[in-house]
Amino acid sequence: MEHPMYPETTKDLAQKRRELAPEIYGAFRAFGQRVFADGALPSKTKQLIAVAVAHVTQCPYCIRGHTDAAVQAGATEPEIMEAIWVAAEMRAGAAYAHSILAIDAMNAAASRPGHQA
Repeated sequence: MEHPMYPETTKDLAQKRRELAPEIYGAFRAFGQRVFADGALPSKTKQLIAVAVAHVTQCPYCIRGHTDAAVQAGATEPEIMEAIWVAAEMRAGAAYAHSILAIDAMNAAASRPGHQA
């Protein structure tokens, strides 16, 4: 059988991750709990943002975890899907916006002596 690209998250793997750097793991967990707690933004909104970011970063673990957390925080399926569409637009929009860099590079190349179109 083929080895999966993303292994199933098991208790053994999670425990080993904790054991390899327990202080850092604890600090990271505390940071995450604080970041996703209600504050200026409610937890539900923060989880919807996380769902969108997870899709842009393409982290399958984050997609699953934050989608579940968003549901637990009261997000509806249409809200989650709309957050994903925001991510899709931002990802596509970034490619469009960065086309200016390519156009600028083409213009610079065209202005060099000896350039042929």
